Amino acid sequence: MSVEDKWTPEGERFMKELRELAGLEVRIGYQKKQGTGKQQDEGDTSEKKKPPADLIDKAMWNEFGTEHIPSRPFMRDSVDKHISAIEHMLKAQEEAFLNGASARKVLEGVGLFQKDLVQTEIEQGDFAANAEATIKRKGSDKPLIDTSQMKDSVNFWIGKKGGER
Repeated sequence: MSVEDKWTPEGERFMKELRELAGLEVRIGYQKKQGTGKQQDEGDTSEKKKPPADLIDKAMWNEFGTEHIPSRPFMRDSVDKHISAIEHMLKAQEEAFLNGASARKVLEGVGLFQKDLVQTEIEQGDFAANAEATIKRKGSDKPLIDTSQMKDSVNFWIGKKGGER
């Protein structure tokens, strides 16, 4: 005689959500072709017109630095400076999942939390001041904040692990 276990409806729903969660990821940052604007490499004095820089390029130049732009690691700092808060949030999301939240709802919570950390780091991060030419142009020595496009454009995406966005 063979014995066959059967899931309760709640158990079936939980296992379905667990399989969905295992196949999804959340990405926080900027998306391709999210916006363009004036090139930020102030050291270039050539007269040639350059195509407008994509926002993802500007974010990368500021995060890692260039020959003319110092590194302002607002994305890395949003994680490195907040490990304890991130661990607490992840524990809360785990509890929510165990108490019936869907996989997408849990990842949405992660995305919103980290998006807020990145935006806060852009606003409050302690970064190298802007170059004199930049200060004259925008009237501030505070980097990453000019039109607020960098801060306002941080977003998150939930999709299949390894999938393209």
